[in-house]
Amino acid sequence: MIALLQRVSSASVTVEGAIVGAIEQGLLVLIGIQPEDSEAKGEQLLRRVLDYRIFADGDGRMNRSLRDVAGGLLLVSQFTLAADTTRGLRPSFTSAAAPDVARNLFDSLLRFANSTHAPVASGVFGADMKVALVNDGPVTFWLEV
Repeated sequence: MIALLQRVSSASVTVEGAIVGAIEQGLLVLIGIQPEDSEAKGEQLLRRVLDYRIFADGDGRMNRSLRDVAGGLLLVSQFTLAADTTRGLRPSFTSAAAPDVARNLFDSLLRFANSTHAPVASGVFGADMKVALVNDGPVTFWLEV
């Protein structure tokens, strides 16, 4: 499972002209799910996301986690993160989980997030989403389990 973390001042997801999820300071996390992923991997990844120290402490060092700053978490499924880009000029998506498997794992990840952190928002799995963000830094990290 792949997570692309972006530290944000604010972020939102719009589907068909309506905002379906939004946060203020926190993390926008794009999630890529692969065939070998599981609920256990999702929980492991989410714990890491919540505890990853990428917010400034009093000395300006990245030493505080999302939990420490009580920031928002916006989860957005993005199958393109799992693309194979090693050959040619067109990505292959054979390394991404099948949509029904990915939907179930994303839903599980979202339930786990809601049970362990607040506030949590999300996009709509499989929808054509417009994601808006103000990247704070910019700070962006790739995590994988």
